[in-house]
Amino acid sequence: MEDVPPRKSPLSVRLLGAGVRSARSVSKATGIDRAVEAAAEEAMVAAVESEAVERALARVLQGPVVENAVQGALDSETVKQALVDALDSEMVDEVWRRLLASDEAQKLVERIAEAPEIRAAISAQSVGLLQDVGNTVSRAARRVDDGVERVSRRVLFRKPRSQPTDHAGAATRGLAFLLDGLIVNLAFSGFAALVALIVTAFNGNSDGMPALTLAVGSLAWFAIGGCYLVGFWSLAGKTPGMHFLDIRIGPEGTRLPLGRSIKRLFGLALAIFPFGIGLLGIVRREDRRAWQDRLVGADVLYEIEDSPRAPWSKLEPEEEGEEAVAATPRGAAAPTWGQRVEPSGPSTSL
Repeated sequence: MEDVPPRKSPLSVRLLGAGVRSARSVSKATGIDRAVEAAAEEAMVAAVESEAVERALARVLQGPVVENAVQGALDSETVKQALVDALDSEMVDEVWRRLLASDEAQKLVERIAEAPEIRAAISAQSVGLLQDVGNTVSRAARRVDDGVERVSRRVLFRKPRSQPTDHAGAATRGLAFLLDGLIVNLAFSGFAALVALIVTAFNGNSDGMPALTLAVGSLAWFAIGGCYLVGFWSLAGKTPGMHFLDIRIGPEGTRLPLGRSIKRLFGLALAIFPFGIGLLGIVRREDRRAWQDRLVGADVLYEIEDSPRAPWSKLEPEEEGEEAVAATPRGAAAPTWGQRVEPSGPSTSL
């Protein structure tokens, strides 16, 4: 089969192609093509920077198209799998290792640990836990106070209490006294062990201690206990055991003077030694005063439960009205010693 020669284009087409090639060669030689491209580029930039285009783009970005696209990407299983694979990659693990091992990360951890807010938060957590335990024990002891008083009044043929009181009862005061005794014994045990070591070293007798040493130790125990009670009554108006159970001598903001504290200590000894007869006033009197309380004219009162603010908090409590301040025991004027404190209301009879 013979090859067919290629068919020639018409003369008009060949002339048009030659003219286009000639025009292109002339435009390249004269730089017209570059000028046209530059003009077109400037026209496109001006169109993009125009306010109309900006408004159009803003409408598109603010419309549901972008939100739907982003939401669709987030809901896509492919995107989720890609993110999971990226987080599980060795590159991310290496970045974290280098970040945690860097000096900047160590300095950041040290600055956070040394921040006063962090230390205050840790301290507040420890104190808050102990205070929560004390509040729970205090509420239970206050209920026991009322129960013990009701039973005691029936046994002593006295009328039951008609109104609640904010004076501390026998159970709460007894628990506080036991806690104080435990603290004194712990302190005295360390002191006695040190004294026993010194006496044994000089005496050379490790089988036992002389009777004189035992007598001196007993006197020292009473002296330490007396100084403990008198010191806290005078300095704070309450002992650590009383603070744990939310009771104090006298209203908030007052303390027992040193002379009256010593007098109250002797009154406490006189109330305990005759088989505790002097303490019966706590369950039989309306003001729940024992001999030592009547001797100095003081009352042992429940404290109002008030949760402390965080140490770093800058918020100031709202100012209360005059009526609210007058109704709050903390806002009332402190009575003088010997003046009886009237019950403050049902809220303090827990």
